[in-house]
Amino acid sequence: MIPAPPAGRITIAGKTVSRLGFGTMRLTGPGTWGDPDDRDTALRVLRQAVHTHGISHIDTADAYGPHTVEHLIGEALYPYPEHVLIATKVGMVRPAPGQWKPHGNPFYLRACVEASLRRLKVQRLELCYLHRIDPEVSRDDQIAVLDALRDEGKIGHIGLSKVTPDDIRYVAKYLHVAAVQNVLNTTDRDDPAVELCRDLNIPYVAYRPLDAGVLAHAHGPAAPLQWLLSQGSHLALIPSTSQPQHLNEIVAAVQDGPA
Repeated sequence: MIPAPPAGRITIAGKTVSRLGFGTMRLTGPGTWGDPDDRDTALRVLRQAVHTHGISHIDTADAYGPHTVEHLIGEALYPYPEHVLIATKVGMVRPAPGQWKPHGNPFYLRACVEASLRRLKVQRLELCYLHRIDPEVSRDDQIAVLDALRDEGKIGHIGLSKVTPDDIRYVAKYLHVAAVQNVLNTTDRDDPAVELCRDLNIPYVAYRPLDAGVLAHAHGPAAPLQWLLSQGSHLALIPSTSQPQHLNEIVAAVQDGPA
């Protein structure tokens, strides 16, 4: 039996999934670099999210590790339950721990998608975000290669990450934007993309909903997460943790929130 999803449901990339997703950025070593200290616990948290708590929206990126977390997801969850959405992101290079650089060369983006397909053990990335729009590469070229990969069946739906309303409007003129993923929390609460996504009927996925744990340590997770859920039914959130007990606390914090 599939557990009831915490905090209700939302449709993203053609799938009805839990509004509370699971962000996997913290399932690596320090600086989002290399393997986690305890690989077995990382695998357990992924399985706990899906099989115990009914979380059906798992968010990752090829840059987490790099590559580490996509391998972990494949090991922990493949074959993926039909109701589960695995979303990944491409378009970032990692020169060193804690360092991130957008890289939107179309040949690189194509290579990233092909590699993510292999690591996640799938024929198609159901939701693939452009991790960042690279200001040094034509925006049109970055979007065009992802759209071509969608036409080839290697991407199901295309999302945008860390974008402005102008970015969203521009890209939406050329293709369907399946989701927007930006920072939103009770500290960073003024993102105009929230309202634009509501107007355009685009799911908005809030990352860093607990400000990398700062808000949970200060106030507990309930108030900040429930504030996010109250911002509109088009909004989902993807808190991240590497600890099973922390995940239990996050799920408990939203179960009585807005559905």
